[in-house]
Amino acid sequence: MHSLKRDFAANSGLLNIAMLAAVVGALGTPTAWVLLKLIYFFTNLFFYQTFSFALRSPANNHLGLWVIAMPVIGGLIVGVMARFGSDKIRGHGIPEAIEAILFGKSRMSPKVAVLKPISSGIVIGSGGPFGAEGPIIMTGGAIGSLIAQHFKLTAAERKTLLVAGAGAGMTAIFGTPVAAVLLAVELLLFEWRPRSLLPVIVACSVADFTRVFVFEAGPLFPLQTGTLGIAALGSCVIAGLLGGGLSALMTGALHKIENVFEKLPVHWMWWPAIGGVLVGVGGYLQPRALGVGYDVIADLLNAHLAVSSALALLVVKAIIWSIALGSTTSGGVLAPLLMIGAGLGTVLAPVLPGGGAHLWPLVCMAAVLAGVLGAPLTATIFSLELTHDVNALLPLLLATGISYGLTVLTMKRSIMTEKIARRGFHIYREYGVDPLERQYVEDVMTREVQCVPATLTIGQALAEYFGAQQVHRAYPVVDGERHVIGMLDRATLLKQQNHEATVRTLYGANPPLVALPDETCRQVAARLATHTLERLPVVERAGSTRLIGIVARSDLITPSRTWIDEEQKRERLIGHAAMRWRRRKPTEKSV
Repeated sequence: MHSLKRDFAANSGLLNIAMLAAVVGALGTPTAWVLLKLIYFFTNLFFYQTFSFALRSPANNHLGLWVIAMPVIGGLIVGVMARFGSDKIRGHGIPEAIEAILFGKSRMSPKVAVLKPISSGIVIGSGGPFGAEGPIIMTGGAIGSLIAQHFKLTAAERKTLLVAGAGAGMTAIFGTPVAAVLLAVELLLFEWRPRSLLPVIVACSVADFTRVFVFEAGPLFPLQTGTLGIAALGSCVIAGLLGGGLSALMTGALHKIENVFEKLPVHWMWWPAIGGVLVGVGGYLQPRALGVGYDVIADLLNAHLAVSSALALLVVKAIIWSIALGSTTSGGVLAPLLMIGAGLGTVLAPVLPGGGAHLWPLVCMAAVLAGVLGAPLTATIFSLELTHDVNALLPLLLATGISYGLTVLTMKRSIMTEKIARRGFHIYREYGVDPLERQYVEDVMTREVQCVPATLTIGQALAEYFGAQQVHRAYPVVDGERHVIGMLDRATLLKQQNHEATVRTLYGANPPLVALPDETCRQVAARLATHTLERLPVVERAGSTRLIGIVARSDLITPSRTWIDEEQKRERLIGHAAMRWRRRKPTEKSV
């Protein structure tokens, strides 16, 4: 009876989805390359008035006050694209992907796959303080969704390929396949199952293997910190608390800025251009705050910036990032958070003991990322893969955990879910093993079953089982050897005109709908819901119709009772056990 029970649900289509995910992963690298080239092209066009795909920083421009106009022009173009192209290109990408997964059956349009990278290239190329990862997550997800839509797949399988594309895009940009998989688990999949985890792993792995053909191999920000002193423990706690506090502050400020934009008496098409004015002013004051800023992140991690410069950059970047993001323009959040967090670490490095000057920018960078995203494992491994600095693993883990805990206790929602909540959808990000998955039908079914003999007439069945003495709403109908023929209820009998006919005549040759003892309660609950039933007969094994019990909807409450007991019942087991032992211990006199 127990031979069919498994640790994981078997899925015959898993290999097919994994192969499709490999294709999606291979497409992630050229997609990321195109997006970066678009950013380089528009950076040269806006700030240097040249047609070139060469990598140049907007900070080295000679536009003077005209630099303020660049983000405005970019915001205006993208606002028009969003209004007349697709409003799905607004935002930084991850919330839009979450919304498509949870509320859109993982369906994305070809418009998003085309317009998202173009709009992001324009915004970032015109000085928008964003990274490329959000747009590539959205674009990669759109590619995965579009491929899935060409095959006959379920919404869950489409979700898997959408997330596989998102993870592949992030991997191609940063070279961080493990962090991309963790991002999928902590933010996008809303489950931990082989059917989704394996294809995402395949896609991210393929993307990283193919990445070397178009991007430079090795970590994006190579770093090597030294050994830690015991004082680093307290410093990690401080870094985590301050990183979490800054995360909460920026998240709260972003929500307020979004409220301000929503109250403006103009169409949302104009918001990116309005936000672009303040972004341009910030860029005029701190030119290195414009654009992606990977070079700035590298300087901060390697302690190449003075504390005063890092503080000024931190403040300006945080302000213009919040304003630009609040205006719902297009761009990613990871790179700005890396810069802001690394700036915080640079400011704190002179006063935090236990580690070198290179450690605390890295630790604070991860702590801010964990607090804003609500994803501590992603932040830890992401920072580790960006630098390949294994020495920093422990402080990264501790600081991100503390930052995550602080923001969970102090914030209702993260920037990943607030925008979705404003559209009327609430997302609960905790998930665990469903209580109905933990128990089987044989654990909750009723074994003593009152049955209707198939040889009874319809009139006899009505009188004996559905009269004033009726106990159950429906009964299994069995033959002389207790083989199930079907389920019988009052409504079925009342429709019959010939009360002399036997109950057996009500059923055709099709096998009855049944439950198996080694099926999970979740499987049976889904079957009851699909067929709008209240109970099912339980047969001894697949292929058999011999009755051994019955399971009703009310029986499926039992696993939830167990879960409630585990979650809410507080017990002091050791103390009580000691008291019982003392009461049972014989005295010397009695011996």
